[in-house]
Amino acid sequence: MKKIIFLSLFMLFAVGNMNAQAKKPISIINTSGAALKKFHEKSELDGMQKGALLELYIERIKVLVNTLPYIALTNKPGVTMADVGVPDNAENNKSLLAQQANTTTFLNSTVDFQRLMTPYADKGNLISSILYYENMLRELNQLNE
Repeated sequence: MKKIIFLSLFMLFAVGNMNAQAKKPISIINTSGAALKKFHEKSELDGMQKGALLELYIERIKVLVNTLPYIALTNKPGVTMADVGVPDNAENNKSLLAQQANTTTFLNSTVDFQRLMTPYADKGNLISSILYYENMLRELNQLNE
């Protein structure tokens, strides 16, 4: 009888421990870099300094790079593979994590380049680029609605 109780408790703890180690599903779109704080009007951007415009420009690049490769699956941050019907297995998780690491590497080098080169851009071109990116992001937000 003691063996049965001991074995039952052991199995209960073992199963409980396996559930505690279950991995949290990975979001397809990185939630930290895929949100835009605000959309702007041209008149508002005209009154800003180039440094502030550069930060807006970089923010929009980050959102687009974190979102565009996945629009066939989703355009919303926080959506997991299981949410869109992709099997949540080791191979797919590994592939998604590798893609996210590659995206981070790409973004880091792109941001470094933008911080070095974009201050030399014409302010009007910078404003036009920000408005263009914002227009793309508006369209993305309306994509699956």
